[in-house]
Amino acid sequence: MQPRLSVGIVDYLNSKPLAWSFLQGSHADLFEASYHPPARVAELLAEGELDVGLIPAIEVQRIPGLRVLPGLCVAATEEVRSVLLVHEGPIEEVRRVALDANSRTSAALVQVLLADRYRLQPEYLPARPALKEMLACADAALLIGDPALHVDRERYKILDLAAEWRSLTGKPMVFALWAVAPGVEMAGLTRYFAASLRAGLDSLDLLVAQAAAEMELSEREVRAYLDDHLYFTLGEEQLAGLREYYLRAHRHGLIEEPRPLSFVH
Repeated sequence: MQPRLSVGIVDYLNSKPLAWSFLQGSHADLFEASYHPPARVAELLAEGELDVGLIPAIEVQRIPGLRVLPGLCVAATEEVRSVLLVHEGPIEEVRRVALDANSRTSAALVQVLLADRYRLQPEYLPARPALKEMLACADAALLIGDPALHVDRERYKILDLAAEWRSLTGKPMVFALWAVAPGVEMAGLTRYFAASLRAGLDSLDLLVAQAAAEMELSEREVRAYLDDHLYFTLGEEQLAGLREYYLRAHRHGLIEEPRPLSFVH
């Protein structure tokens, strides 16, 4: 009997449609799921502790030998609402940025955007995702995932990084991909993950109700976030945005020469 494949799932709302089957315990005879912040999923995959992981898109360029499950991602076409640069003063006066330590893709994205769109080269420092503490030691704070959905938008100034990326490039922003470790093989692997997304979208009413109760958000907010701001299909437009992101990340010394994605067939 084939050993179960270990699957690392990001413990944020934006991953739940993709990971729905695994969250519900489907195919428990084939997969063993665990839940982590996005940066930790990438670390575990790089260390050989996971077979498949939903990882920050930039880490596909940093971890050798990964293959990507086709057609699946966490992306945003316009505003994303859960990847924010939060600040109080004018953006032009930002000299130090606290980066959510759970982030990899967005940590690189904010550096690209501040350099290319605002001509800024601030100091960057990793920080625990606690907004008041971050702003006590920096002029701006990068928050991602569920903590970003709770930011008081009336109190703080906000840059939505997906919207900023769209304004800069005209392209969507891909934040995360399902990646498979070297040497991992399973017949029909992609089908299981594609079916998980279909099940998540088919169960959206239940997903929204559960998430709203857990996160103390309204069902309207949760549904709008999942329906209107996130996109889970990796198509040609998303791939074009990803290529542009990798080129700019390379230009700023955040990754080596970009490699073409290798897909699981």
